Amino acid sequence: MQETMKTALSIAGSDSSGGAGIQADMKTMSAHGVYAMTAITALTAQNTTGVTGIFEVTPEFLSDQLDAVFTDIFPDAVKIGMVSSAAPIRVIAQKLTDYQARHIVVDPVMVATSGSKLIQDEAIDTLKAELLPIAELVTPNIPEAEILSGMEIHCPQDMEQAARAISETYRCAVLLKGGHDLNDANDLLYKDGIATWFRGKRIDNPNTHGTGCTLSSAIASNLACGMELEDAVRKAKAYISGALAAMLNLGKGRGPMNHLFDLKSSFIREVE
Repeated sequence: MQETMKTALSIAGSDSSGGAGIQADMKTMSAHGVYAMTAITALTAQNTTGVTGIFEVTPEFLSDQLDAVFTDIFPDAVKIGMVSSAAPIRVIAQKLTDYQARHIVVDPVMVATSGSKLIQDEAIDTLKAELLPIAELVTPNIPEAEILSGMEIHCPQDMEQAARAISETYRCAVLLKGGHDLNDANDLLYKDGIATWFRGKRIDNPNTHGTGCTLSSAIASNLACGMELEDAVRKAKAYISGALAAMLNLGKGRGPMNHLFDLKSSFIREVE
C-alpha cells in the first residue's frame, strides 16, 4: 500500500552554513514528519558570524519554482522567510493567491541573528501591502514588530498593543516573539481580538542561529498536519526548546541548533 505524507513549502533564502533559511526549514519539516519542498528566493554567503553576500534569483525563476511545486505536489502549508526585494514578494503574493494556497505563515525576516540587514527598504512596503494580508500568521520578533506596527516596544503591554495593531491592519494572526532581552522566552499570539501568552523558559545557549526560521517552519508543519493555530504554536515552541537544549556547539559565532535532536534512527551512528 502506498503511503502519503503531509507536505509543506518553504519560500526562503539559502543559508550556506545550514543553520537558517531553506536548510533549517527542511530539517524542521522533516523532523515533524512532513515532506518539505522549497522555492529559493536567494543564495546567501553566510555563516554563524554574519552574511557576506546575497545573490537573488530572478522573479521569473522564482515564479517557475512555485509553478513547479503547486502544479505537482500541492503543499498543505506554506512558510515564507527571507525575501529581500519587492519584485519577488509580488510574485509570491500573486502565485499564492492564484493557487489558493492554504496555511500561509510569514516570517518577516529583516535582520539576521548576527545583525546583518536582509531586506531592502522598499521591499518592506510591498511585504505589508501584498503578502501580510494573505497570511494566516505572521511571526515578527521585537525589531520587526516595531517596523510593522510603527511603534516602539519596551514592555509586555507594548507587545500586546503592537500585536493588536499588526493583526487589525493586515487581518492576520500575529505571533510576536519575546526575546531580544524582553520578556525572556515569552511569546504573544494575537488572533481574532484575543491575546494569548505562551510562557517559556530561557535556555542558556548562545547558539540561536536560525531560531526564527525554525519556529515558523515548525508552526507551518503543525498546521499542515491539521492542528489548530494555538496548538501548532505550543508544539513548535516545545520543539525549539528541545533543539536549543541539545546544546549543539558549531561555528565561531552564534551557532545553529540541533534540528534533529529527537531523531532516532538505526542509520545514525552514536559517537562516543
